[in-house]
Amino acid sequence: MQTQLADFIRDTPEGREADAILRKCVHCGFCTATCPTYQLLGDELDGPRGRIYLIKQLLEGAAPTVKTQLHLDRCLSCRSCESTCPSGVQYGRLADIGRGIVEQKVGRGLLARLQRTLLGAVIPNTALFSFLLSIGRFFRFAVPGGLKEKIPVKIPAGDWPPARHARRMLVLAGCAQPAIAPRINAAAARVLDRAGISLVEASGAGCCGAVRFHLNEQAAGRNDMRALIDAWWPAVERGGIEAIAITASGCGSFIKEYAHHLAQDPAYREKAERIVGLTKDLSEIVPEECIQQADASSRVAFQSPCSLQHGQQIRGKVEGLLAKAGYELTPVPDAHLCCGSAGTYSILQPELSGRLKERKLAALSAGEPQAIATANIGCLAHLQAGARVPVRHWIELLDEAAATAQNSGP
Repeated sequence: MQTQLADFIRDTPEGREADAILRKCVHCGFCTATCPTYQLLGDELDGPRGRIYLIKQLLEGAAPTVKTQLHLDRCLSCRSCESTCPSGVQYGRLADIGRGIVEQKVGRGLLARLQRTLLGAVIPNTALFSFLLSIGRFFRFAVPGGLKEKIPVKIPAGDWPPARHARRMLVLAGCAQPAIAPRINAAAARVLDRAGISLVEASGAGCCGAVRFHLNEQAAGRNDMRALIDAWWPAVERGGIEAIAITASGCGSFIKEYAHHLAQDPAYREKAERIVGLTKDLSEIVPEECIQQADASSRVAFQSPCSLQHGQQIRGKVEGLLAKAGYELTPVPDAHLCCGSAGTYSILQPELSGRLKERKLAALSAGEPQAIATANIGCLAHLQAGARVPVRHWIELLDEAAATAQNSGP
């Protein structure tokens, strides 16, 4: 794709990156076949190829409109198009550049700004999010049914093994996950403890920055990235940390791009590169030889989050671990499609998100599973509001299989 970038962007890092990405696109249209919003709406401008065209116009000097903003807002950033693209177009990075410019040039109405400000203030703040969620849980009995199912019931985390092994890994606590499902990291700690690995959380290691960055508060998102690096850095610098385990695939996908996002920051560039080198999705860490198979396991449908299969390009690992533990995996049609969670998308685009959730739950239910497993807290919270079977993180199922095997042993 030939480009003639406008003066305002031409000689900037963003402009050079956007130009290189645009030149890779050959208009083949393969991306439209796997784009969730194009499948729902059938509008070329609600597919990757159309959005690329809008961003190209913007970068060449055309004035963006509210309609431009709408089509970019509707994108889930699922990156399914990247998995499909034969030319290797990094659409996600181009979309970030385009959205950032549109946000500055078009702006938003008062209510939209207020909504986004509240989301950016509440979700990354673990203490505030936990407090508000506890209020919601207290009054859950009085909340209407449709809203009630969006408030997750509190489930105890269970024991966290002491740090007793020579092999140690940091684990991201996250922002929303400690409030919604603290049992996930605790289960990961128990599974890795059986493998001779101690999992530890660093104080102050909260939001990865993805929430505010993808709300187009990109400067604030980068500040969140720096804060997380600062929280981890003392343990990393002392040494002895084998890896940074991420139990939420959405966070993992984002953290693995820190070196890119902070490439222009001389104070954090090298630190970011080191963090990226240490960061691993939990499925890349759990050794198969430590998995214990339960005598009687259940049928499970695995929902592979977009951030795992498209963002991190990790496929088949979780399924292999669950099968090793004795779970029977049911078939999931169109497993590449997004569930509609996509961070704050389910709040900002509820109609599209709801339709995608219905499609995903129908696909996950096709094999009549007894449970649905996932790898991302956002997908878990989104799907369990409407699922007829429990929605769990896959590491919880491995932990339960091990506990069952131990209880049934001699």
